Amino acid sequence: MSSRTLVEAVNDALLQEMERDANVMVMGEDVGRAGGVFRATAGLLDRFGSDRCVDTPLAEAGILGTAVGLAMAGWRPVCEMQYDAFSYPCLDQLITHIGRYRWRTGGKMEFPVTIRMPYGGGVRAPELHDDSPEAYYVHTPGIKVAIPSTPADAKGLLAAAIRSPDPVVLMEPKVLYRSPRGEVPDGEHVVPLGKARVVREGDDVTLVAYGGMVAVAEQAAEEVEASVEVVDVRTLKPLDEGTLLRSVGKTGRAVIVQEAPRIAGFGAEISALLAERAILDLRGPVVRVTGYDVPFPFWSLEAEHIPSSARVVEAIEQVLRF
Repeated sequence: MSSRTLVEAVNDALLQEMERDANVMVMGEDVGRAGGVFRATAGLLDRFGSDRCVDTPLAEAGILGTAVGLAMAGWRPVCEMQYDAFSYPCLDQLITHIGRYRWRTGGKMEFPVTIRMPYGGGVRAPELHDDSPEAYYVHTPGIKVAIPSTPADAKGLLAAAIRSPDPVVLMEPKVLYRSPRGEVPDGEHVVPLGKARVVREGDDVTLVAYGGMVAVAEQAAEEVEASVEVVDVRTLKPLDEGTLLRSVGKTGRAVIVQEAPRIAGFGAEISALLAERAILDLRGPVVRVTGYDVPFPFWSLEAEHIPSSARVVEAIEQVLRF
């Protein structure tokens, strides 16, 4: 085990997977000579050369479009979108092509493309550097979506994404990139896609969160006089429905925490799942704590936009009173 930050764990995963498989390559804006804007790809150019660590033009649609051809030619490209909202210009490639090729070929062609992107707020970045667009990708058939909340999971989920025969979007919470540190297995480490993590056991209420909101949920659990279970979704698609249903079946109450805007956010999908399949276990309404339905605000207001532990505590107390 080594103590690493989340971004160091991402770098380690890329190093391990590129050494393991000569078909794995990294491509994106400034990923080579600069080592990425967050240094997630530092050292890869020197180690693997410019054929496998490729600095691209500032053209996200071109990055993902190139990955289409590379995957068809047998490569396993790992594309970096420099920031969350920078991925919007390549939505056409993602929706129209990458998510459909296995279906188009009747399952004959695998499409192992990994799309990494820093996401979320909390770092006082400017507009279009703080979005939480996970619902767009989850809604796209053929795409898997994973979001780590710890350095160990960042390494393991990225390795699983690179090895997957299907395209995977890995969203990395930039607020967690350099703090806190965590123990990360050395060498190869894979966390299976589609498996949630029970962070904390409890009996009275289940908090469901992912990414940067897991730490907020943990803090809220410490601040209430109740036995709180915290579940880290980890993989939004495929979703580990079993872990969620077992947890809510035990506690009878659920609060879902997401940083993204409320309407049609991923928390609504979890809420619908619980309403459809856990209705006889629920002792109160499923409550969501979310960002607001506005563009992500300028840094002076972002603390008001991002769910806080106080807002989560209020939601917990609401469902316990019901």
